[in-house]
Amino acid sequence: MSDMRVSCALPLLVFLLLFVGCSQRGFDPVAEEAKLLRRDAEWADLASAGKDVEKIVSYWTDDAVLIFPGQPLLEGKAAIRAYVAESLNTPGFKIHWVSEKPMFSPDGKLAYMRGKNELTAPGQNGAPITVHLRGISIWRLDADGQWRCVVDMSNEEPHATPVAK
Repeated sequence: MSDMRVSCALPLLVFLLLFVGCSQRGFDPVAEEAKLLRRDAEWADLASAGKDVEKIVSYWTDDAVLIFPGQPLLEGKAAIRAYVAESLNTPGFKIHWVSEKPMFSPDGKLAYMRGKNELTAPGQNGAPITVHLRGISIWRLDADGQWRCVVDMSNEEPHATPVAK
């Protein structure tokens, strides 16, 4: 008698598992790419405006790491907040970037993308200099459904080499 109960319950159990598994929202890379690029562009615009340190910092995770040329490693929001505030208070400081080509982990919880940055700040003699950077950012989809940057790394673009004649 118990074998019959098991054999009747087994198809029902398989159906329920398939139904629950198939009804969960799947990862849509096209939609997430648009969402991540839009979020990154909003962040770049906020940073370019240079007015709201807290809003700018909110795009990084609490455990974020920044690796920039000629700078010490910055870890965590307190260090990042201080860096952003100091940068925005530097006369002549400007930054803007554009990111592209997000690549996602199979589960859609992590992504990385490359970008190009333009950073202007006072040079050695106080005159503004503009540096062109290229970078990689790693993003994590947090529990609140927002993408946040967890690793931000950049280096200087190579100088153009003259074309031989």
